[in-house]
Amino acid sequence: MRLAVIPARGSSKRIPRKNIKHFDGKPIIAHSIQALLDSKVFDRVIVSTDDAEIAEVAKQYSAEVPFMRPSNISDDFATTGDVIKHAVEWYYSKGECVETVCCLYATAPFIKSQDLIDSVGILETGDTECVFSATEFSYPIFRSFALDQQLRPKMFWPENFTKRSQDLQVAYHDAGMFYIAKPSIFIEQKPLFSDYSKAYLIPHYRVQDIDTLEDWKRVELMYGALKSSGEI
Repeated sequence: MRLAVIPARGSSKRIPRKNIKHFDGKPIIAHSIQALLDSKVFDRVIVSTDDAEIAEVAKQYSAEVPFMRPSNISDDFATTGDVIKHAVEWYYSKGECVETVCCLYATAPFIKSQDLIDSVGILETGDTECVFSATEFSYPIFRSFALDQQLRPKMFWPENFTKRSQDLQVAYHDAGMFYIAKPSIFIEQKPLFSDYSKAYLIPHYRVQDIDTLEDWKRVELMYGALKSSGEI
């Protein structure tokens, strides 16, 4: 079975009720649910939540909520890995076999179904155990620096100060949209970024963090522009 899990707990300190706040006319979690359903590559699309209202919204948009998430993996210290491990083990306890598991975040409105289709294909036809969304840093991190208490810069790699940007190694970071993996990655709590993993590259303009209300407004504007252009 291919299992897709959207983690969505009820508490959100900086943006109240963030996972079901309306974005482009519907709860933001609905965008993630729809992308998973439209991909048609997952046998189950579920939402793991500790919140009754989120559970009801998820069901309204055709996701399953087969269990309510336990409180011990619903606090500020619970990790995504804990949540996905619990979901996989829940299905194991029901005698079901999970062969591929996807974690897609509830606040990923720029996700495309094709991203998921492609990533599942990479996982299941290649020599990899995990495929994750990634994007290139928009600036050369190898010329980055720290600041001391007097705001004086201390370069991490001072040898790169005189190098041209195009001569520096390209660096990437987690796009924070999805992870698609063999269940053992989550069951054994193995590192997601390792030799057995591969990145699925997402362009900069579709990678957005939504941590504050200011972020939310900016992402809404970007989404509207991309939607008008037919990009999403």
